[in-house]
Amino acid sequence: MRTMLMPLALMLSLAACSNAPQDAPKSAAAPAAQPEAAKTEPAKSEPAKTEPAKQEAAPAAAAAELPVGACGDQSAVAKEERLANTPRWTTASEVDNFGYDVFRGDKEEGPFAKLNADPILGAGTTDETKNYSYRDDTIDPCHEYWYYVESIDTKGMREKFTPVFKAGAKRRAADSAPAPTPAPKAS
Repeated sequence: MRTMLMPLALMLSLAACSNAPQDAPKSAAAPAAQPEAAKTEPAKSEPAKTEPAKQEAAPAAAAAELPVGACGDQSAVAKEERLANTPRWTTASEVDNFGYDVFRGDKEEGPFAKLNADPILGAGTTDETKNYSYRDDTIDPCHEYWYYVESIDTKGMREKFTPVFKAGAKRRAADSAPAPTPAPKAS
């Protein structure tokens, strides 16, 4: 399996909300708490050479800026209107790659459940850069989640492809107080 994927660069990050919250004007969507480079536009993170991708911690003040909104199941909301987490990853090359499965858990240590019914198809064998993503719109927008991606080779062998990474909450409940803003440190 180690020869299956020979990525020279692995980038992984989470896109912010796919679109503005339903209860806020579309032009006033607040950024979600996540890596700095991926606020409300397609994710861009630092490439890593065959090492796990690094996730930067979101600024502490971002938690206080989460918009207020409805929490819980979004199944009554149209798919294109739902808030989502979008894991993204890139390969520089692939060898005998059939595809990928995306897993999600409520805690960093799991348990994790596979999200996609069918594998996200890989590129087989190529030396071209390929970009992949999976839009998870089955989230509770007020909850944080943990994800990882597993690769599948053409012989059916599976291997954890990314480290476990966190996606912060997209909003907070109307009855919850905003997270306190840290006081400036005295010098």
